[in-house]
Amino acid sequence: MSNEFPDVSALRVIRSQCLALIAELTLRPKPSYELEGQAVSWSEYLARLKDVVEWCDHKLAAAEPFELRSQAVT
Repeated sequence: MSNEFPDVSALRVIRSQCLALIAELTLRPKPSYELEGQAVSWSEYLARLKDVVEWCDHKLAAAEPFELRSQAVT
């Protein structure tokens, strides 16, 4: 495995944790708000979690061996 890919088991853990957070957030959605000049955007947080899951999916797919089949014609 190339050094550019984080450990596959770590990617699986990160993905699993993000999916658990997404499940929790969608089960009990919270409104976004601003308090004393600090904004909390739950929808933005949810979008970032989904981005991390997608990133993990891409990295996991790239870390797996694959086979290309082709056919030559003469």
